[in-house]
Amino acid sequence: MVKQLETQTHREIVYPDSDGQPMADNTVQFRWIMVIYHNLAWLFAENPEVFVAGDLLWYPVQGDDLRQAPDIMVAFGVPKGDRGSYQQWKENNIAPQVVFEILSPGNTLKEMSKKLLFYDNYGVEEYYLYDPQKNDLTGWLRSGSLLNVIDEMNGWVSPRLGIRFEVLPETLQLYRPDGQSFAHYLEVQQKLNEVQEQLDEERQAKEVAQSELQQERQAKEVAESELQQERQAREVTESALQQERQAKEEERQAKEVAEERAKRLEQLLREAGIDADS
Repeated sequence: MVKQLETQTHREIVYPDSDGQPMADNTVQFRWIMVIYHNLAWLFAENPEVFVAGDLLWYPVQGDDLRQAPDIMVAFGVPKGDRGSYQQWKENNIAPQVVFEILSPGNTLKEMSKKLLFYDNYGVEEYYLYDPQKNDLTGWLRSGSLLNVIDEMNGWVSPRLGIRFEVLPETLQLYRPDGQSFAHYLEVQQKLNEVQEQLDEERQAKEVAQSELQQERQAKEVAESELQQERQAREVTESALQQERQAKEEERQAKEVAEERAKRLEQLLREAGIDADS
């Protein structure tokens, strides 16, 4: 029994990247998902720490295959990049702060209730649910530990995203923080490509500048090394000259001492009446 429990404890948990469900049930739902996803991706394209995803499985708890796949989710404080699924424990345990769901005729009340409960339990701050068939928008905002319904969605501004919702008689209109309305997703994709190209160019320019700085730093280090070698060679030469001067000085002093001794000896001999030359 103990061995069986150990086997279950240490068995590898599999986190599938797909739940086998389609991204959208119809063209209207798909179009809304794409419009919101691409516009949010464009809005935060230059912020490397905002991750925007569509129809990505989110696993909030390690060791449990409990998951949801929001139509769109936004996670602040999470680096951009491709993922097979959003495993929260690998993302500094940051839950997506904002999620969107676009209703289709195939969604049941039970299914949507389970999603609301999931988002409420696992830390979503803002949840927006839009039914394009009925042009009905509902929003929830976290207050304390619970998601509470937003009383009036017409004119509502998302605290996290900064986007504004306007419910028109026939459809929903979304606005960027700068007042521009959300664009068609193909237009946004083009703008995203332009932004990406600009970011790539800036990155390449930065890499070139860093390479040039590195080369300058290396050239400076080489020049400093050569100067150091010249300084050391000069010090060696000066030391040799100093030793040579010192040797000459010692030789001069020794010669003076010898001459002084010779003179002293000659004087002593004269005083003794001895001719030093005889």
